[in-house]
Amino acid sequence: MVPLSNPEISLLAQTIQLAIAPVFLLTAIGAFLSVITTRLGRVIDRARKLEATLLDGPELDLTRQAIARQELATLDRRMLLANRAVGLAVASAIIVCVLITLLFISAVSPLHPDKLVPALFMLALLLLMAALIAFSIEVRISIRTVRVRAELIQNAPRAPGDIRFPRRFPSFEENEP
Repeated sequence: MVPLSNPEISLLAQTIQLAIAPVFLLTAIGAFLSVITTRLGRVIDRARKLEATLLDGPELDLTRQAIARQELATLDRRMLLANRAVGLAVASAIIVCVLITLLFISAVSPLHPDKLVPALFMLALLLLMAALIAFSIEVRISIRTVRVRAELIQNAPRAPGDIRFPRRFPSFEENEP
């Protein structure tokens, strides 16, 4: 190992400071991947349960079979979107790792990829945006397809589907006889 001189140590310290933002981005991508893979696992579990119901379960009437098949198709679409989001987020993370590596290579070698570093950072952000879009579509599909049946919430304080906050929350005294 070649000993570093004072100017090289200073340059290395600056490089470490420059690498902090991409490292935070890498941490955020890791947390995002954790969320996506958890959702993907739940979708897969639900799909397996539905498949078992259709293939091995008791005879379902045609209406229930159609509903189960429709839900399986929706789950398949959600799995596809979640897989795309995972792939795009992983690609973004890899680009961020390459970017950090290039920053350190440029600090200790005569190679200075000045134009490549911002291009890689923008590419990583574009891939992350694409992953977030795929994820938001998957979330939207799941919200649209998973609804609480109206008869189960008929006596609820608000109508089914009403997402507005009440102007006044009921107090405990109002509920007492």
